[in-house]
Amino acid sequence: MPLQPHLLKESFAYLEPVADKAMAYLYGRLFAAKPQLRGMFPPAMDVQRDRMFQALARIVRSADSPEELASYLAGLGRGHRLYGVLPEHYAAMGEALLATLRRFAAETWSPEVEAAWTAAFDLVAKRMIEAADAGPDDPPAWWLAEVIGHERRTRDIAVLTLRPERPLAFRPGQYVNVQSARWPRVWRSYSIANAPRPDNTIRLHVRALPGGWVSTALVAHTRVGDTIMLGPPMGAMGPPEGDRAVLAVAGGTGLAPLKAIIEHLADSGRAPEILLLHGARTAAELYDLADLSKLAGRCRRLRVVPVAEEPGYTGARGRLPDVVARLDRIADHEAFVCGPARMVDLTVQRLRQAGVPPSRIHRDVVVPA
Repeated sequence: MPLQPHLLKESFAYLEPVADKAMAYLYGRLFAAKPQLRGMFPPAMDVQRDRMFQALARIVRSADSPEELASYLAGLGRGHRLYGVLPEHYAAMGEALLATLRRFAAETWSPEVEAAWTAAFDLVAKRMIEAADAGPDDPPAWWLAEVIGHERRTRDIAVLTLRPERPLAFRPGQYVNVQSARWPRVWRSYSIANAPRPDNTIRLHVRALPGGWVSTALVAHTRVGDTIMLGPPMGAMGPPEGDRAVLAVAGGTGLAPLKAIIEHLADSGRAPEILLLHGARTAAELYDLADLSKLAGRCRRLRVVPVAEEPGYTGARGRLPDVVARLDRIADHEAFVCGPARMVDLTVQRLRQAGVPPSRIHRDVVVPA
């Protein structure tokens, strides 16, 4: 049965206003039917519930774009190897999902809608199982990595340098899931902050957030010589093709993937004109200016503009979306935006208003831990 995106989108819309309740119900149904699966998940389920909802939303949005959906499901399937997910687990999740939709989308539920969701979940499960069935040329499910550098740049931001035990092939702009030994089965996503290097090392920019288990462990309790676990590189954002001028807008640690892309362009010998805006609430939170200055020294076509919101700041002052709105002649740029979700959404709006077409706006969101 072919996918019917309109039925999926119409019914899923009923879940969006009650996402927290719907996902709590979904996992309640799952664990009631298969209590042995509870041990595969972290003790606190709030982040897991949010990730589940975001994954479902992404699948529904991509239902009428087969190539985009296939790519996303392949990455999702490979990523699920980190959790020990087996093919037989998908049936239990499918039953819990259908039960959740019947309850929260009751107003629009019908045999036709149920058939559409059943077919969609069968396709999702098939694609994810195929991707997780690693062949000899597929990357491993995880890497152990030694911490060889730990720089505390601010009270709550650290830059970690890691050396994976095996080569870790990635594209600049991608991210990895990270697990600290302090919190088994709890994974958080962090963008790689450098282009591939001959020594196979990678850097992560980590902000410790209140209640953030993994982020606090990485910033406050991780030391040189420790070992952490990394999942396979994921994410669709990558370096631009061609020689179009680049505008990179980074909020906080959203700098990481954009710095990797810029570093790649700088090392390629074909760097276009690049304008990087790195913003934070205060000047003290502009944690990477020394490294960015060195990068600008290597790449003469790179201009770095620090942005802070605090009164009295003598550089570019204000919120990043407002600074972007004041830029001239950016309609022909290739734009990259990464940071907190609200900042990203507003910046994308400003870019669209300035005439940058959606096809040339590449975005990523730093998800709070």
